[in-house]
Amino acid sequence: MTTLPSLFISHGAPTLAVEENAFTQAWGELGRALPRPETILMVSAHWDTPSPAVSAAPQPRTIHDFHGFPGELYEVRYPAPGAPELAQRVHALLTAAGVPCDIDPARGLDHGAWVPLNRMYPDADIPVTQLSVQSQLPPSHHHAMGQALAPLRAEGVLVIGSGGIVHNLRDLDWMNRAGGGAFEWAKAFNDWIAQRLEAGALAELLDYRRGAPQPARAHPTEDHFDPFFVALGAGGLPARRLDLGFDMGSLGMDCYIFGPEK
Repeated sequence: MTTLPSLFISHGAPTLAVEENAFTQAWGELGRALPRPETILMVSAHWDTPSPAVSAAPQPRTIHDFHGFPGELYEVRYPAPGAPELAQRVHALLTAAGVPCDIDPARGLDHGAWVPLNRMYPDADIPVTQLSVQSQLPPSHHHAMGQALAPLRAEGVLVIGSGGIVHNLRDLDWMNRAGGGAFEWAKAFNDWIAQRLEAGALAELLDYRRGAPQPARAHPTEDHFDPFFVALGAGGLPARRLDLGFDMGSLGMDCYIFGPEK
């Protein structure tokens, strides 16, 4: 069986579910380029719990966890089957690594999961489940979770962290859509991450709050960066970058493929 990489996807705004642009095209191309996974584990910024939880829902519902968007967005469904056996495997791996993990019997797929999956695997025929993040815990916690989950990559599981490489909703420039420029502070942070990954500077990445330029502006909260560290832990270095630029000036859209080529 092919050992899969792990991925970090910057999922952007929910409207990408119904838009066609460079971001959605890149997600589609990525799904076609990768070996087809048997199951998918999504680690979404939009499921934030005090301690890790994994969903064992046999048929996860599509969660529209946003308000005030165009009506067509609320009609989108991603009817992929769930992955209860994968949930049990995730629970076992995390527990063995000393990371307590709950099993949620019913949690569905939030937009951090189904928006990119709808473009990567539009047939919705690959079983998928979600693992939560803990935004009150540090990058080292999420990196350790990813390391514990690394064996899944040799078991046909595609581990995807879904968040944002830069995620600041307070400073959005609504007129500066896909392919536009970035705020200087946002680009500086984005470039710093890319440079540290290229250099293999794991310790600096884990301590990014002290070393990166304007980290509190790039990530006012931790939730959208936590999945990055899970994916990094699961796949390891080197990292291959999909340089996708910015949306609305303050949403960094870069994606990363972690792990050595097989």
